[in-house]
Amino acid sequence: MSYTVAVITISDKGARGERVDISGPAICAILESNGWNVTYTSIIPDEKEDIKAELIRCADEMNINLVLTTGGTGFSPRDITPEATFEIIERRTPGIPEAMRAESLRITPKGCLSRSAAGIRGRTLIINLPGSEKAAKENLLAVIDPVEHGLEILLGSGSADCGETHHNHKKKVPSIDEWLREAKADPSANKVGMYLTHNGVVRGTAKAQVRNGEENASPVTGMYFSYDKGKVDAAVAETYRLDGIYYVRVWLNEGELKVGDDIMFVLIGGDIRPHVVAALEHLVGTLKSRCVSESEKFETI
Repeated sequence: MSYTVAVITISDKGARGERVDISGPAICAILESNGWNVTYTSIIPDEKEDIKAELIRCADEMNINLVLTTGGTGFSPRDITPEATFEIIERRTPGIPEAMRAESLRITPKGCLSRSAAGIRGRTLIINLPGSEKAAKENLLAVIDPVEHGLEILLGSGSADCGETHHNHKKKVPSIDEWLREAKADPSANKVGMYLTHNGVVRGTAKAQVRNGEENASPVTGMYFSYDKGKVDAAVAETYRLDGIYYVRVWLNEGELKVGDDIMFVLIGGDIRPHVVAALEHLVGTLKSRCVSESEKFETI
């Protein structure tokens, strides 16, 4: 399903034409590359009533599925986007801004200063993103997959059991080309001499045959795959502490997968080849041994 999205830039200078908006277009680019349908964009000043009116219009009149704001989430006296959001939402969704702040804290201790909020109005999900282009992109990428699942539930097309491991929800597979472009635009890029990627897929040959040489093992038809996000985050943080590693990114699939489906993507950037190779082997090994659960499905012969 393609969900509709509104991207609202909240900036006094932007609304007056004194500053070029770069966060809004950056957010739109990420959404469109992931198959979302951006149907509305605007730039408005840091005025509470203006923000409330725009959010209400997007939700109540335009019936947009997801509304993303950028700007007004800091400590400045004019930063009142969260307050405006709280006044018009009907149900808060605190896990979303918590996940975004966790991602920001992984990058800088200043991430704890974000006051971003999120919540539901009717059948519209509203999320505040920071005003910085870099932070807005990082925060959006941190939650874009679970947000899609949340919208399925909100709009009545998905299961309400978010703890269910074996579900048929298909996650959006990332673009390695897009990942590399974003990595090379990251402030860490001037320290990186090499990027390496890993792409794991579901194979049709059973583990027992590959690892133990059991020739009579039945062919694999698919796999049930899940992961522990807390353990994955810990593995990523551990990898950052290895010598010469400056960029780490991980995507993991979940649910009931078919042969050929992607299981994971990993991207690591570091100073020299030995460091990057070692870090990639370490992280992939840690993910497989400590962070994921996989159960093969077999063909009945």
